[in-house]
Amino acid sequence: MKKQEVNVISKEHKKHTALVRPAFGTFNRNEWAIVGGLCTAIKVLADQVISVLAADYRCAYVDTVHNDDIIQLPGRLSGGASLDYSDQLNYRQLSYSADFNSFKLRDTFSEVDVVIANGNHHQCKAQVVIISEKKRASLQKRADQLNNVQLFLLTEHSTDVFDFIQEAIPNWHELPVYRIEDAENINEFFKKQLSMSKPPLNGLVLAGGKSQRMGFDKGAVNWHGKEQRYHMADLLKPFCNDVFISCRADQKSEIDKDYLSLADTFTDLGPYGAILSAFREQPDSAWLVVACDLPLMNEEALDYLVEERRPSSVATAYRSPVNEFPEPLITIWEPKSYPLLLSFLAQGYSCPRKVLINSDVTLLTAANPAALTNVNTRDEFEDIKRVLHQKIAAE
Repeated sequence: MKKQEVNVISKEHKKHTALVRPAFGTFNRNEWAIVGGLCTAIKVLADQVISVLAADYRCAYVDTVHNDDIIQLPGRLSGGASLDYSDQLNYRQLSYSADFNSFKLRDTFSEVDVVIANGNHHQCKAQVVIISEKKRASLQKRADQLNNVQLFLLTEHSTDVFDFIQEAIPNWHELPVYRIEDAENINEFFKKQLSMSKPPLNGLVLAGGKSQRMGFDKGAVNWHGKEQRYHMADLLKPFCNDVFISCRADQKSEIDKDYLSLADTFTDLGPYGAILSAFREQPDSAWLVVACDLPLMNEEALDYLVEERRPSSVATAYRSPVNEFPEPLITIWEPKSYPLLLSFLAQGYSCPRKVLINSDVTLLTAANPAALTNVNTRDEFEDIKRVLHQKIAAE
């Protein structure tokens, strides 16, 4: 018998491109499973926390209905439909017949800021542990799931953390311990955790356009003593962790080595591709995106945008002084906008303004609308030259 040939692939070979994955847990970046208490106590605690957080954050709750009776499928699902959507006027209801895998779960919860789950049924990347004698045995069975405990809550008849938890979690004594009725400290714990998880802010100067209407590279124009792309990068530096100049791959060698650059990996999509390329590089960062052709942009306009930033929104943007629509190219795009941008692209749209118009965004009015003026044509170029000359003369 002829020996069958086997293709051997070396361990160094990678079949798929290595991508930076967002720091998701089961559902979301910020998620806590409340475990160790009766389900009714967990629901009451979740209600309390969500009622406090909801003023500033979009919250979600996850649970499992456990019923010994056979549950009738809702709506048209009982007739064989895969989805049943109902507009209930003050809320929307969507029922699925299919199971949710981890990819579907993260996609479904991508637009919320925090998920609280009943940990008796669902695992999350962080846990709040209720110390209750009534659930001691059940909690002990789940001890191996307690891999990131952040808070202990003592119930009425409990006085200390269980011995088996102390053995499983060496640093247990460094974690906060409150009584379950201590609503003030519990609420403050969640608010502090969410405040600390605010996505870091990077800057992105859009300088990868071909400037076809202008006839020469707008990023290379010297309005303020240096090329405009570098001037804009310098303006962003006080407000951002890192600032990158977005460019086409063929431009990357032209960028001054003193500045970070980021070549488009989503090509032929203009600014939309540049924003997506930035998120592909650092999906857990927010991006302050500024077009390079804003010669009147100043620190005041950037400072106001950053100060008024609302991370629970998809983005924080200025209203256009021309048409009241959001200005997508002087905008802070939050990490939650990444899957949204991809979703719009999958539906055939590559206009960042359309994403903002159809999403939950924070819109600001510029104190000085002239700072948002962009330059695309020769006539606009000459107008801005006159404005800048008059400003210099006045000084």
